[in-house]
Amino acid sequence: MNASPTESRDRVEAIDHQVAHLWMVRTFLKHADEAEDDEELRSVVRDIYDFILAVGPIDDVQEDAVYLKMAKKKLSKLRKATELYEEIQPEVSGHTNFVMAAKSLRLALDAITKIVNPPVA
Repeated sequence: MNASPTESRDRVEAIDHQVAHLWMVRTFLKHADEAEDDEELRSVVRDIYDFILAVGPIDDVQEDAVYLKMAKKKLSKLRKATELYEEIQPEVSGHTNFVMAAKSLRLALDAITKIVNPPVA
């Protein structure tokens, strides 16, 4: 059963809210001094950006179904980036900013996963 246009728009907007969190995590990690010498950390930054770029700004969305399909397609890459960051974060830095970035990234991923893959009624 297809979602109604209103439900689809609500899901797109909910993902866009999480993209704001992804953007802040990405920006923090991208500009962290630790990223200069850490290829894995830079790959996390690139993969987060890849998801953000793939779904694009909400103002440019012409078809909610296309946006949701792209979010679903790019979700596995975002998941891998999140898992990698969670794995390497203690080695990168134990500073609270890095710990909170890992938590924020996980929360955004989990929320987007639920939105993209809603429970079947």
